[in-house]
Amino acid sequence: MLDRLLCLPQHLLPQHALSRLVGRLAESRNPWVKDRFIGWFARRYGVDLGEAAQPDPRAYPDFNSFFTRALRPGARPLPEPPGAVACPVDGAVSQAGAATGGRLLQAKGHDYTVAALLGGDPRLAAPFLGGSFATLYLSPRDYHRIHMPLDGRLVTMLHIPGRLFSVNPLTARGVPRLFARNERVVTLFDTAAGPMAVVLVGAVIVASIETVWAGIITPPSRREIRRWDYPPGEVKLARGAELGRFRLGSTVIVLFGPGAVALESNLASGAEVRMGQPLGWLSGAGDDA
Repeated sequence: MLDRLLCLPQHLLPQHALSRLVGRLAESRNPWVKDRFIGWFARRYGVDLGEAAQPDPRAYPDFNSFFTRALRPGARPLPEPPGAVACPVDGAVSQAGAATGGRLLQAKGHDYTVAALLGGDPRLAAPFLGGSFATLYLSPRDYHRIHMPLDGRLVTMLHIPGRLFSVNPLTARGVPRLFARNERVVTLFDTAAGPMAVVLVGAVIVASIETVWAGIITPPSRREIRRWDYPPGEVKLARGAELGRFRLGSTVIVLFGPGAVALESNLASGAEVRMGQPLGWLSGAGDDA
């Protein structure tokens, strides 16, 4: 009850208008504005620029460029065994486990359906029922590029409009069906593990969500679900390749079909993760690694 009360102000905020305003600030190339914004942000959140490809904060043309900064080569090595599923982001585990009964755990006392997460289409949800999932929260200090867990061929992308609640742990405990209510971009791939979904969930003051093949998906905000289907071979991405970016932080949810992937046993709620570390193993691969 306390968590719900603490989240009440978010219901009253003009979430999209606030996000657009912050987005314009983040795009400013005025040195006085962007240098102070970047400097304050780096100090406030303890950003480690020592691992960035460009460690000088003043060298970034705007805040968005700083926020989506590249890392220096070798900063995030991939796991060597080919059967390892690579963690797609830096962040912390919100929840991970099985989609029992077609439902995903959000926080204690809260869950939501796979179908709702994927826009309400039971046909898209069907391959993931009874499968495994990992919900990964990116804090403001984290690296904000999203990478491929496995080699994959893009099949479908959806943009699903919605609210823009914060996605921090407090809000996950206080807002029912949070990840199925927020605006999000769903990407569906065909992989060696079978179908794989990587869902990029928006949040308040997220200036945009973009993918490497289509550019910026949000904004603009739309009221209807948009869908793109891709012919075989048009978009193929290797494990570890960049998939997309958040301009300001949010959450990524990865889904696999039943029996396809055995998640690592250490993915407890709150555990820190880094892009490239093993998130799990293709069925049978863990014994051979």
